[in-house]
Amino acid sequence: MYSLNVSLPSSVTALAGRLARDVPRAQARPRGEHTLVVKRLGGGDHAAYARIEGCARDALRGTDPFAVRVTGVEQFETAVTGPSPVVYLAVESPGLRALHERLCGEFDPVDRMEGDAYVPHVTVARGGDPAAADRLVDRELDPIEWTVEELVFHDADRGQSVSRVTLPA
Repeated sequence: MYSLNVSLPSSVTALAGRLARDVPRAQARPRGEHTLVVKRLGGGDHAAYARIEGCARDALRGTDPFAVRVTGVEQFETAVTGPSPVVYLAVESPGLRALHERLCGEFDPVDRMEGDAYVPHVTVARGGDPAAADRLVDRELDPIEWTVEELVFHDADRGQSVSRVTLPA
């Protein structure tokens, strides 16, 4: 599965790593693997990827840098896929939501995860002790804000970035 992701500042990935230690028995994201998905784009071989990236780049044309803000810790008590609960950093960004909606016009939304169900977030940990997840959600954080100036095409099957696009696109 290919996706288009926001490049994350080290302050966000470091925070996610620190918070994950407070959810015993949870599956934490390894360092360097935290993501903020703008839109899942589909899957396939190299030829399919070239078509997907080209279509996404066309859809990104005219996209300016936009503001993003991590506002706190929340959770999905029951995940759409994989272990639950999912503790995450909540993200607010009208620009990110608008971009997601635009890309949903070009790429079919993933059922129960995108379109109207889209919740911008950075996963901290999956599974583990539900009571610990609840305590983490109650923790107050100082917001982290940044301007998104780069988006990353990511190959989830291989766990690596494929290419990047600088904004304005």
